[in-house]
Amino acid sequence: MNKPVVLVIDDEPPIRKLLEITLNAQQFDVRSAGTGKEGLIAAAMLPPDLILLDLGLPDEDGQNVLLQLREWYSRPVIILSARNAEAEIIKALDHGANDYLVKPFRTGELLARIRSALRSVRQDESTPVYDFGKLVIDLSSRLVCKNQEVVHLTNTEYNLLTLLVRYQGRVLTHQFILREIWGPGYTTQSQYLRVYIGQLRKKIEDNPNQPEFIHTESGVGYRFTGL
Repeated sequence: MNKPVVLVIDDEPPIRKLLEITLNAQQFDVRSAGTGKEGLIAAAMLPPDLILLDLGLPDEDGQNVLLQLREWYSRPVIILSARNAEAEIIKALDHGANDYLVKPFRTGELLARIRSALRSVRQDESTPVYDFGKLVIDLSSRLVCKNQEVVHLTNTEYNLLTLLVRYQGRVLTHQFILREIWGPGYTTQSQYLRVYIGQLRKKIEDNPNQPEFIHTESGVGYRFTGL
């Protein structure tokens, strides 16, 4: 079985070395680049399964590198950056990042985010049925079941749930969700989203106050984690 390939784009040699040691120990094939240009070339020559991208690159801002990657690269990109401003995080997620971790980060959390991102890709590629044990979502029949019983959702609730599920493991910003579900004229209407997220949690979560599936990323958006 081939090892998953992870490309690290970061200008700090100690960070690259740390990630190389950590990921090699977890059976990943690690490649690295120290600039945005080198990273884009490396990604194009042999597209990796996942990219870890720093924003503070010496030759080009990582946000621009992310935009260039998303012109053709559809697999997960996780941002690792010292920038912790909410606006910067939202910008990266809206540009197509799957996740965002602020430096310094815990390696255990990074590994969990990587595994989640890779699992979501495998499931997306394999079947239109998402099976999370107690919760099953069949996209072909538009059927949602919890504990083997059909969950009755409105059309908007279903569209919201399937959007979250298709991007499982990835943080979706409020603006992205509102634009996808309600349209570009509703990107500031966050109350719509809060209401429907609350309704969904009541229908699919055992305890809506301690959700297992739909998690709030404070000030940013929501993340569906089902695996």
